[in-house]
Formats: sequence, structure tokens, C-alpha cells
Amino acid sequence: MRLFFPVLAVSTATFFLISCKSHPKSESGKPDALAANMDTTTSPGQDFFQYANGGWIKNNSIPEDQSSWGIGNLVVEENLKRLREIAEKSAASSAAKGSAEQKIGDFWSMAMDSVKIEADGLKPLQPLLDKVNSITDVKSLVATVAFLKKAGSSTLFSDFVTQDDKNSDVMTYKLWQGGIGLPEREYYFKADSITINIRTAYLKHITNMLTMAGEDSTNAAAAAKNILALETKLAQASRKLEDLRDPYSNYNKMAISELGKMNAAVNWSDFLAVTGVKAIDSVIVGQPEFFKALDMVLKTVPIQDWKSYVKFNVISDFSGALPDKFGEAAFNFNKLFSGAKARKPRWKRAIQSEENVMGEMLGQLYVKEFFNEKAKKRYEDMVEAIRAALKDRIAGLTWMSDSTKAKAYAKLAAIKKKVGYPDKWKDFSSMEIGRESYLQNLVSANTWLHNYEMNKLGKPVDRDEWGMSPQTYNAYYNASNNEIVLPAGIFTVPGYRDEELDDATVYGYAGASTIGHEIIHGFDDEGRQFDAKGNLVSWWTATDEEAFKKRAEVMIKQFDEYEPLPGYHINGKATLGENIADLGGILLGIEAYKKTNEYKANKSIAGLTPMQRYFLGYSLGWLGHIREENLRNRLLTDVHSPARYRVNGPFVDVDEFYSTFNIKPGDRMYRADSLRVKIW
Repeated sequence: MRLFFPVLAVSTATFFLISCKSHPKSESGKPDALAANMDTTTSPGQDFFQYANGGWIKNNSIPEDQSSWGIGNLVVEENLKRLREIAEKSAASSAAKGSAEQKIGDFWSMAMDSVKIEADGLKPLQPLLDKVNSITDVKSLVATVAFLKKAGSSTLFSDFVTQDDKNSDVMTYKLWQGGIGLPEREYYFKADSITINIRTAYLKHITNMLTMAGEDSTNAAAAAKNILALETKLAQASRKLEDLRDPYSNYNKMAISELGKMNAAVNWSDFLAVTGVKAIDSVIVGQPEFFKALDMVLKTVPIQDWKSYVKFNVISDFSGALPDKFGEAAFNFNKLFSGAKARKPRWKRAIQSEENVMGEMLGQLYVKEFFNEKAKKRYEDMVEAIRAALKDRIAGLTWMSDSTKAKAYAKLAAIKKKVGYPDKWKDFSSMEIGRESYLQNLVSANTWLHNYEMNKLGKPVDRDEWGMSPQTYNAYYNASNNEIVLPAGIFTVPGYRDEELDDATVYGYAGASTIGHEIIHGFDDEGRQFDAKGNLVSWWTATDEEAFKKRAEVMIKQFDEYEPLPGYHINGKATLGENIADLGGILLGIEAYKKTNEYKANKSIAGLTPMQRYFLGYSLGWLGHIREENLRNRLLTDVHSPARYRVNGPFVDVDEFYSTFNIKPGDRMYRADSLRVKIW
């Protein structure tokens, strides 16, 4: 996945106006989309990310309400304004009940009605709190947890409906580790001063939230300590981030009747009935040792501690729909991970909340206005150019046997492309949205989404469904469907129409960092273990598999060396898949771009050669900077390397980078040929 963290706040015009005075203009009269961002005081051989993007970074500070700021933020900002127009127009219309406009408009109106939210206080949340207060034993605890999961508050563990890794034609139910409140297990155990301070702040945050909800402050403080102790036990039983990338070790199928042997404290038949799991006789358990440990925790932790834990989670999960003091408290604690100085304005929070629960409904109205067929055709054609480039590269691999190559060709040919927006939209007709309260709309929407997912069990897999809305600035590869999904939003360069961008820019920005990246995910350390039909099955010879692992180990070591913050290195194993996809995408983009008429004409634009523009175009996709708190959190929780290293890291492994920018031994960006990663 080409992950982007949505953050926003200034005019998209900033992208090309801030540093335009001394830069060449394009034929449209606008500053060149690449030259305008450069810091030519930095040598490309010393820090290419800074060379490509440093001019923009120097002139664009991170807004107070953001944890990072860059091109993705500008795209999201542009789209938020578009979606706000859609929501406001829907709210002002006399839309028929049940229509998309009615639901979008009512959700927006309730989310924006701060006067009503303040006046209602905790009243809209009370039915859920009453459920928590009725807990008397483990049986009622588990039943309450199941009920709350449907409403949108997940505790104890994670669960979801997905395709069976080993039989992609079947929808299955997965049980997964979870239940912790801090972003990742390492936050419970790292002993550096920053992490210790975070745990201390977490105790204060829990105490504060429970006190605002009516608990005595002394009791709330005691409950906070017990909640942290409880979560630490769950974290102790959780697998590390890198260990979650092994699809075989995280695939443990068992009959529903056998779940009690793994965890007897949970009445699984009752839990699954409340959750809505039906029409199946087996489930996939990701981490059986977690559920075995949870069994002991359920039996030994006092029920009052569990009640406090669930209550805190309910309040936290819905804090954005409660009076402002709850949302402010949540924001102030989360600043430790984001670094943002100010909370986003209500309208942005409202739109993002609406996108979370009905993004595709908004998307239907969005694409009517903002993504034309000409742009869709350009990127569909580019997918085929990138696909052809990978076929050629596979043919030239010296480390892979012909038998494995034949199966790789078959998988590549079978990759399905979804570009722009779905051909078939979700049916939201049964989702109930009204004017009772913002919180009630969230509960109703979450319940609809939960039931929508559970209703997939026992039915044929819908391979036409999208997992992202069209306006999303992101993309993904789905191994079970063997497909790449490329929403309209990911192709946007803010301030420029698609036809204003030269091929070099687009092949770097979209062809390499998005299309090529997602296709290579089908052949990274995890994706390569799934076949052309999307099933987890070995299609490699033992010799070829060993050769791949040996080459991947070189990349692990390379990225382990990077230390973005003192004491915080990139996790080479956890980020391996994304790093392979970045490097592979760059190589595919180069091969595809070299076949274009623009490249063959070899005409410079804004003083930059076609291949220089290609590398700068790729770097444009990662333009931006990040607050230290957010960077630290991502290094612990994210399977993606930080943006700077998604440019500098793979570039040092690309031969064309050296010839294009005359990189020599002694340059910081120089890496000896024997140390360069060579996989795809």
C-alpha cells in the first residue's frame, strides 16, 4: 500500500506560488511542477530528497493543526473542500428520505451542530454506558464487548471478515490480536525516557476521561493503573510488528467447536451469535498464543477492572462526537504521537468522520465532477505499460528458474486493475441516518458497516468491490484478489490539471510510486506467497525462494542502518515489503518511460533532462516534512519507511540514478555496486 496519512490546512495554491519567482514557467504559464520545489544548494549526490523537495519544505512550515505537511496534505485539503461543498449542498436540499443526499446532509448537519452536542452531553452515549454498567461477570463482559464492536468500539481483540488466504473464493472470519490503547506493543515495554513519559501521560489521560464521565477522581486514577496493567498483559502476548508479515504463521484455521480449547473463558457460540457470524464452521486465528494468554487474563483480572477498561474505550472511541472537552482531551493526549499543536477545525473533522463511514457514498457524487474519462484512460494505459515492463524484467532475471518465471508471468497477467472509481457502487439504502444526534448517526453507520461485512459470510466473493473511496489519496494491492486498486485521488498533483503534466513527471509520480509500487506488492516478501488466483500457496522452487530471501536480506540490512531519530532505526524486516515495492516501482517506471515518445525525443524541460525529471517526479510523491513526535510513532508502528528514506533508500540501488546525476564514490548517496539491492 502506498500509505498516506491525511493531514491538511493551507491553500493548494501554496504548492506552486511560494517559490515561483526564480523558476522557469511551463507552457501553461505556471511554475514548473518540479523545478519550483527544488533546493539547488544541496547536491543530488548528498541528499536527493532535500535536493528535490527542499525548496518547498523551506517555504512551507507545518501548520499548527498538522503532524506532517506535504503534497498528500494539499491533495486532501483540496478534496476536503470539494466534499464540504457536496455535504453543504446536500444539507440545504430537500432530499428524499433514504437518498444519498439526505444521509450525507443529515450526517453533516448533526456533526456540525456543536450547540446540540454540548447540550446533549453524554446522553447519546448513555445506552452504551448502560451496557457497560450491566457487566457482572466474564460472560456478560464478553457479550457486551460483542455488542459494542457492532456499534464501533472494539476491545479485547480484533476480528474481521476477509477472504480466506488459502481459498480466495471463500469469505472467512478472522480473529486477531488487539485490545491495547497505545499505538503498538513496544510502547508498553521500551525503557527510554520518551516512552516512559508517554505511559505516564496515558495514565493521566485515562484518569481524566473517566473523571469527566462522572467517576470520582481517586477511583479514576486507580482504574487507570489497572487498565494499563491489563493492557500490558495483552501487549506482552502480542506479536511484534515484523512478525505479523508472515502469512503462514498468522494463518491458523480451526473449527468453531475447537475455539473453547484455545480460550475457554469466552463463550464463543454466544459471542459469534451476537457479532453476527453465521454460515461458517471454521475461523482463522492469527495469533493463537494471544488468545490463550487472553484466556488467563479474563480469568484473573477483577471484573471491575474490565468494566473500567471497556468504559474508557467507549468514551475514547466516540470522543469526537461528545462535548468538546472529551475531544480536546483525546487530541491533547494524541499530540504525543502526532506532534500537532492545534486541533483541526470542526468542519474538517466532520468531513473526515463522514468519509470513514460513508466514503463511497460521497465518492459517487465526487467523481461526477472531478475525474474525467480522459484521465482514467491515461492511467489505465500506464498500468499496461508498467505490466509489460515487469514482464520484460522477469524475463531478464538470472536468479529465477524458467518454471518459476512461467508462474510469475501467469500471476502478472492475471492482476486486475481498478482505476479511478468502482463500476458498481455499494448499496447504502438500509443505512439509517437522521437528525437525532451525531453520535447516534455514528453508531447507526458503524452498525450498518459491521452487518454489511458479516453478511458476506457464506456468499460468493465480490471481486468488484473497492476497499477505498475514489477521493482517497492512497492505493493498495489486494493479494486475495490479485488486484491493484488506484483511486482517482492518488493521481492528483495539486494546482495542475492532468494534461499539464509531462510524461516524465507522471511516470515518476504515478507510474513508479503508485502503479509500479502496487504491482510489485504482488511479488514482495509477502505478496509473492500468493498465486495468480489469490491463494496462499507455494509456487516457487526451493532454490528460487532461497535466492529471493538472500536478496531481500540485503535490503533488510540496508534499511536497518538508517536512523531517522537518535536511537530510532527503521525496522528493516517490518518495512521490507514496502521497500521492495518502492524499489521495484522505480525500476518499472524507468523501463516503461523509456518506451515513450517523450523520452525518445530527449527534450529538456525547465533545464531538466527527461530522466532527471523522472527521478524528481518520483520524489514529488514524497514531498513534505514531519514532526518529530509523529516520525517517532511511525518508526514504531508503520510498515512504511519515512518519506525521505522512500526516496534516498531505493535510489541508491538504481543504476540509472548514478548515471543521470553523476553520483561518484565519496558522495553520501553512493553505494557500492556489491551492496545494492537487486531483486526485481
